[in-house]
Amino acid sequence: MKNKKAIFIIIGILLVVCIAVVAIVLSTKKEDSYRIVKVYEFEGDGVVNRESLGDIEPYNNMVLESGDNIKLNTGLMTLKLDDDKYVYVEENTEFSLEATGTSENSKTTINLKSGAITNEIQNKLSGESSYEINTPNSTMAVRGTTYYVRVYEDNKGVKYTRVSVFEGKVTTKLMYADGTIADKEVAVDAGKEVIIYEDDTTTDYIGDVTDIDYSTLPDEVLLIVGEVFDMDETMTDEEIIKNFKGPFTVTFIYDGNVFGTQIVEKGSCAQVPSLMPAPSGAWDFDFETPIIEDIEIQWK
Repeated sequence: MKNKKAIFIIIGILLVVCIAVVAIVLSTKKEDSYRIVKVYEFEGDGVVNRESLGDIEPYNNMVLESGDNIKLNTGLMTLKLDDDKYVYVEENTEFSLEATGTSENSKTTINLKSGAITNEIQNKLSGESSYEINTPNSTMAVRGTTYYVRVYEDNKGVKYTRVSVFEGKVTTKLMYADGTIADKEVAVDAGKEVIIYEDDTTTDYIGDVTDIDYSTLPDEVLLIVGEVFDMDETMTDEEIIKNFKGPFTVTFIYDGNVFGTQIVEKGSCAQVPSLMPAPSGAWDFDFETPIIEDIEIQWK
Protein backbone atom coordinates (compact mmCIF):
# COMPACT_ATOMS: atom_id res chain seq x y z
CA MET A 1 0.00 0.00 0.00
CA LYS A 2 2.78 2.37 0.90
CA ASN A 3 4.49 1.72 -2.44
CA LYS A 4 1.26 2.40 -4.36
CA LYS A 5 0.69 5.58 -2.38
CA ALA A 6 4.22 6.74 -3.12
CA ILE A 7 3.73 6.02 -6.83
CA PHE A 8 0.51 8.07 -6.89
CA ILE A 9 2.31 10.95 -5.17
CA ILE A 10 5.15 10.85 -7.69
CA ILE A 11 2.70 10.73 -10.62
CA GLY A 12 0.80 13.69 -9.13
CA ILE A 13 4.00 15.72 -8.78
CA LEU A 14 5.01 14.89 -12.37
CA LEU A 15 1.60 15.96 -13.65
CA VAL A 16 1.85 19.28 -11.80
CA VAL A 17 5.33 19.88 -13.20
CA CYS A 18 4.18 19.03 -16.76
CA ILE A 19 1.19 21.35 -16.50
CA ALA A 20 3.44 24.15 -15.23
CA VAL A 21 5.92 23.63 -18.08
CA VAL A 22 3.15 23.63 -20.71
CA ALA A 23 1.67 26.80 -19.21
CA ILE A 24 5.04 28.56 -19.32
CA VAL A 25 5.66 27.49 -22.92
CA LEU A 26 2.21 28.61 -24.03
CA SER A 27 2.54 31.88 -22.18
CA THR A 28 5.92 32.59 -23.74
CA LYS A 29 4.68 31.70 -27.20
CA LYS A 30 1.68 33.96 -26.82
CA GLU A 31 3.84 36.84 -25.63
CA ASP A 32 6.28 36.39 -28.52
CA SER A 33 3.55 36.26 -31.16
CA TYR A 34 1.42 39.18 -29.99
CA ARG A 35 1.71 42.50 -31.83
CA ILE A 36 0.16 45.69 -30.50
CA VAL A 37 -0.91 47.95 -33.36
CA LYS A 38 -3.12 50.82 -32.28
CA VAL A 39 -4.24 54.41 -32.75
CA TYR A 40 -1.93 55.99 -30.19
CA GLU A 41 -3.34 59.50 -30.49
CA PHE A 42 -6.30 60.91 -32.40
CA GLU A 43 -8.14 64.20 -32.55
CA GLY A 44 -10.29 65.44 -35.41
CA ASP A 45 -12.23 63.89 -38.29
CA GLY A 46 -11.21 60.43 -39.51
CA VAL A 47 -12.41 56.90 -40.11
CA VAL A 48 -11.12 53.33 -39.91
CA ASN A 49 -12.75 50.98 -42.39
CA ARG A 50 -12.70 47.29 -41.41
CA GLU A 51 -14.07 44.69 -43.80
CA SER A 52 -15.99 42.85 -41.08
CA LEU A 53 -17.50 45.96 -39.44
CA GLY A 54 -17.48 48.80 -41.97
CA ASP A 55 -16.61 52.35 -40.91
CA ILE A 56 -15.45 52.92 -37.33
CA GLU A 57 -14.69 56.29 -35.75
CA PRO A 58 -11.10 56.24 -34.43
CA TYR A 59 -10.32 56.82 -30.74
CA ASN A 60 -7.23 56.88 -28.55
CA ASN A 61 -5.76 53.39 -27.93
CA MET A 62 -8.02 51.80 -30.55
CA VAL A 63 -6.51 48.43 -31.53
CA LEU A 64 -6.08 48.11 -35.29
CA GLU A 65 -6.21 44.95 -37.37
CA SER A 66 -4.24 43.96 -40.42
CA GLY A 67 -6.25 45.01 -43.47
CA ASP A 68 -7.75 48.15 -41.90
CA ASN A 69 -8.08 51.17 -44.18
CA ILE A 70 -7.38 54.42 -42.35
CA LYS A 71 -8.31 57.95 -43.37
CA LEU A 72 -7.63 61.25 -41.61
CA ASN A 73 -9.52 64.23 -43.00
CA THR A 74 -8.62 66.88 -40.42
CA GLY A 75 -6.82 66.97 -37.09
CA LEU A 76 -4.02 64.69 -35.97
CA MET A 77 -3.40 60.97 -35.72
CA THR A 78 -0.46 58.89 -34.52
CA LEU A 79 -0.24 55.11 -34.83
CA LYS A 80 1.95 52.99 -32.56
CA LEU A 81 3.17 49.61 -33.81
CA ASP A 82 4.71 47.31 -31.22
CA ASP A 83 6.69 49.50 -28.79
CA ASP A 84 9.12 51.22 -31.14
CA LYS A 85 7.41 52.20 -34.39
CA TYR A 86 5.33 55.35 -34.88
CA VAL A 87 3.37 56.66 -37.86
CA TYR A 88 2.45 60.36 -37.78
CA VAL A 89 -0.45 61.01 -40.16
CA GLU A 90 -0.98 64.31 -41.96
CA GLU A 91 -4.42 65.72 -42.76
CA ASN A 92 -6.11 64.51 -45.98
CA THR A 93 -4.28 61.19 -45.88
CA GLU A 94 -5.54 57.69 -46.66
CA PHE A 95 -3.73 54.35 -46.42
CA SER A 96 -4.25 50.68 -45.67
CA LEU A 97 -2.25 48.76 -43.09
CA GLU A 98 -0.92 45.20 -43.20
CA ALA A 99 0.68 44.03 -39.94
CA THR A 100 1.61 40.39 -39.40
CA GLY A 101 4.32 38.33 -37.73
CA THR A 102 5.46 38.66 -34.12
CA SER A 103 6.67 41.65 -32.16
CA GLU A 104 10.21 40.29 -32.61
CA ASN A 105 9.80 39.34 -36.27
CA SER A 106 7.27 41.83 -37.58
CA LYS A 107 6.02 42.33 -41.11
CA THR A 108 4.55 45.78 -41.76
CA THR A 109 3.29 47.18 -45.06
CA ILE A 110 1.62 50.57 -45.46
CA ASN A 111 -0.15 51.23 -48.76
CA LEU A 112 -0.21 55.03 -48.97
CA LYS A 113 -2.95 56.14 -51.36
CA SER A 114 -2.90 59.88 -50.76
CA GLY A 115 -1.52 62.45 -48.34
CA ALA A 116 1.57 62.12 -46.18
CA ILE A 117 2.98 60.21 -43.22
CA THR A 118 6.15 60.45 -41.16
CA ASN A 119 7.59 57.11 -40.05
CA GLU A 120 9.77 56.69 -36.99
CA ILE A 121 11.36 53.26 -36.44
CA GLN A 122 13.33 53.65 -33.24
CA ASN A 123 15.12 50.29 -33.16
CA LYS A 124 16.80 48.40 -35.98
CA LEU A 125 14.56 45.65 -37.33
CA SER A 126 15.51 42.02 -36.82
CA GLY A 127 16.73 39.96 -39.75
CA GLU A 128 13.29 38.41 -40.19
CA SER A 129 11.39 41.71 -39.92
CA SER A 130 10.36 44.13 -42.66
CA TYR A 131 8.81 47.59 -42.91
CA GLU A 132 7.64 48.70 -46.35
CA ILE A 133 5.62 51.53 -47.82
CA ASN A 134 3.93 51.29 -51.19
CA THR A 135 2.67 54.32 -53.12
CA PRO A 136 0.96 54.40 -56.53
CA ASN A 137 4.37 54.64 -58.25
CA SER A 138 7.02 53.34 -55.84
CA THR A 139 7.90 50.93 -53.07
CA MET A 140 10.41 51.49 -50.29
CA ALA A 141 11.94 49.49 -47.46
CA VAL A 142 13.88 50.33 -44.29
CA ARG A 143 15.64 48.62 -41.40
CA GLY A 144 15.39 51.45 -38.88
CA THR A 145 15.04 55.14 -39.62
CA THR A 146 12.90 58.29 -39.60
CA TYR A 147 11.48 59.51 -42.90
CA TYR A 148 8.60 61.35 -44.57
CA VAL A 149 6.54 60.13 -47.52
CA ARG A 150 4.03 62.24 -49.42
CA VAL A 151 1.79 61.27 -52.35
CA TYR A 152 0.05 63.95 -54.40
CA GLU A 153 -1.35 64.65 -57.86
CA ASP A 154 -1.19 67.89 -59.82
CA ASN A 155 -4.00 69.46 -61.88
CA LYS A 156 -2.77 67.61 -65.00
CA GLY A 157 -3.16 64.20 -63.37
CA VAL A 158 0.58 63.60 -62.87
CA LYS A 159 1.27 61.66 -59.64
CA TYR A 160 4.24 62.33 -57.39
CA THR A 161 5.86 60.58 -54.44
CA ARG A 162 8.25 62.54 -52.25
CA VAL A 163 10.58 60.64 -49.90
CA SER A 164 12.59 62.71 -47.38
CA VAL A 165 14.97 60.88 -45.03
CA PHE A 166 15.94 62.46 -41.70
CA GLU A 167 17.80 59.55 -40.09
CA GLY A 168 19.07 56.21 -41.41
CA LYS A 169 18.53 55.09 -45.02
CA VAL A 170 15.57 54.22 -47.25
CA THR A 171 15.84 52.09 -50.39
CA THR A 172 13.33 52.87 -53.15
CA LYS A 173 12.18 51.17 -56.34
CA LEU A 174 9.86 52.38 -59.07
CA MET A 175 6.44 50.74 -59.40
CA TYR A 176 4.92 50.93 -62.87
CA ALA A 177 1.26 51.30 -63.83
CA ASP A 178 0.91 47.56 -64.52
CA GLY A 179 2.09 46.72 -60.99
CA THR A 180 5.58 45.52 -61.94
CA ILE A 181 8.53 46.75 -59.87
CA ALA A 182 11.83 47.94 -61.32
CA ASP A 183 15.02 46.00 -60.56
CA LYS A 184 17.04 49.18 -60.00
CA GLU A 185 17.20 50.31 -56.39
CA VAL A 186 17.89 53.91 -55.36
CA ALA A 187 19.10 54.48 -51.79
CA VAL A 188 18.24 57.72 -50.01
CA ASP A 189 20.53 58.68 -47.13
CA ALA A 190 19.83 60.96 -44.16
CA GLY A 191 19.42 64.60 -45.20
CA LYS A 192 18.48 63.63 -48.77
CA GLU A 193 15.25 63.13 -50.69
CA VAL A 194 13.90 61.89 -54.01
CA ILE A 195 10.80 62.75 -56.01
CA ILE A 196 9.17 60.13 -58.24
CA TYR A 197 6.63 61.06 -60.88
CA GLU A 198 4.15 59.11 -62.99
CA ASP A 199 2.34 60.39 -66.06
CA ASP A 200 0.51 58.67 -68.93
CA THR A 201 3.71 57.38 -70.49
CA THR A 202 6.30 56.70 -67.82
CA THR A 203 7.31 56.43 -64.18
CA ASP A 204 10.74 57.75 -63.20
CA TYR A 205 12.86 59.71 -60.73
CA ILE A 206 13.09 63.48 -61.11
CA GLY A 207 16.81 64.22 -61.18
CA ASP A 208 19.28 62.85 -58.66
CA VAL A 209 18.91 62.46 -54.91
CA THR A 210 18.92 66.03 -53.59
CA ASP A 211 19.23 67.82 -50.25
CA ILE A 212 15.99 68.30 -48.35
CA ASP A 213 14.33 71.70 -48.58
CA TYR A 214 12.97 71.83 -45.04
CA SER A 215 11.05 75.03 -45.71
CA THR A 216 8.52 73.02 -47.75
CA LEU A 217 7.77 70.47 -45.01
CA PRO A 218 4.78 70.77 -42.64
CA ASP A 219 5.46 72.23 -39.19
CA GLU A 220 4.42 68.97 -37.51
CA VAL A 221 7.10 67.09 -39.46
CA LEU A 222 9.75 69.66 -38.54
CA LEU A 223 9.06 69.13 -34.84
CA ILE A 224 9.70 65.39 -35.29
CA VAL A 225 12.90 66.18 -37.20
CA GLY A 226 13.92 68.47 -34.34
CA GLU A 227 13.74 65.49 -31.99
CA VAL A 228 15.78 63.37 -34.41
CA PHE A 229 18.47 66.07 -34.53
CA ASP A 230 18.47 66.39 -30.72
CA MET A 231 17.84 70.12 -30.78
CA ASP A 232 18.19 72.14 -27.59
CA GLU A 233 15.40 71.08 -25.22
CA THR A 234 14.95 74.70 -24.12
CA MET A 235 13.81 75.69 -27.63
CA THR A 236 10.09 76.25 -28.12
CA ASP A 237 8.17 74.64 -30.98
CA GLU A 238 8.14 77.99 -32.76
CA GLU A 239 11.93 78.31 -32.45
CA ILE A 240 12.48 74.79 -33.82
CA ILE A 241 10.24 75.49 -36.83
CA LYS A 242 11.95 78.82 -37.46
CA ASN A 243 15.35 77.10 -37.35
CA PHE A 244 14.31 74.98 -40.34
CA LYS A 245 12.17 77.44 -42.29
CA GLY A 246 13.16 80.97 -41.36
CA PRO A 247 12.81 83.86 -41.95
CA PHE A 248 15.69 85.29 -39.94
CA THR A 249 16.49 88.73 -38.55
CA VAL A 250 19.71 90.48 -39.56
CA THR A 251 20.54 93.24 -37.08
CA PHE A 252 23.04 95.98 -37.96
CA ILE A 253 24.97 97.32 -34.95
CA TYR A 254 26.80 100.67 -34.89
CA ASP A 255 28.62 101.90 -31.79
CA GLY A 256 26.75 99.41 -29.58
CA ASN A 257 23.30 100.45 -30.80
CA VAL A 258 20.89 99.00 -33.38
CA PHE A 259 21.29 100.92 -36.62
CA GLY A 260 18.68 98.88 -38.52
CA THR A 261 17.29 95.40 -39.22
CA GLN A 262 16.38 93.24 -42.21
CA ILE A 263 14.09 90.19 -42.43
CA VAL A 264 15.72 87.62 -44.74
CA GLU A 265 14.36 84.31 -46.02
CA LYS A 266 16.44 81.23 -45.21
CA GLY A 267 19.24 80.78 -47.75
CA SER A 268 18.89 84.29 -49.14
CA CYS A 269 21.46 87.07 -48.70
CA ALA A 270 21.21 90.25 -46.65
CA GLN A 271 21.49 93.54 -48.50
CA VAL A 272 24.00 96.28 -47.73
CA PRO A 273 22.04 99.11 -46.06
CA SER A 274 21.59 102.09 -48.33
CA LEU A 275 22.57 104.48 -45.51
CA MET A 276 26.00 104.48 -43.87
CA PRO A 277 26.22 105.15 -40.14
CA ALA A 278 29.57 106.96 -40.45
CA PRO A 279 31.76 108.56 -43.15
CA SER A 280 34.43 105.91 -42.71
CA GLY A 281 34.33 102.19 -41.99
CA ALA A 282 32.37 99.23 -43.36
CA TRP A 283 30.05 96.45 -42.28
CA ASP A 284 32.11 93.48 -41.02
CA PHE A 285 30.33 90.85 -43.14
CA ASP A 286 30.43 89.11 -46.53
CA PHE A 287 27.05 89.98 -48.05
CA GLU A 288 27.27 87.02 -50.44
CA THR A 289 26.89 84.65 -47.46
CA PRO A 290 23.45 82.95 -47.27
CA ILE A 291 21.56 83.67 -44.06
CA ILE A 292 20.66 80.52 -42.07
CA GLU A 293 20.11 82.02 -38.59
CA ASP A 294 19.53 85.31 -36.75
CA ILE A 295 22.76 87.32 -36.85
CA GLU A 296 24.24 90.69 -35.85
CA ILE A 297 26.53 92.59 -38.21
CA GLN A 298 28.93 95.15 -36.73
CA TRP A 299 30.18 98.39 -38.29
CA LYS A 300 33.97 98.58 -38.10
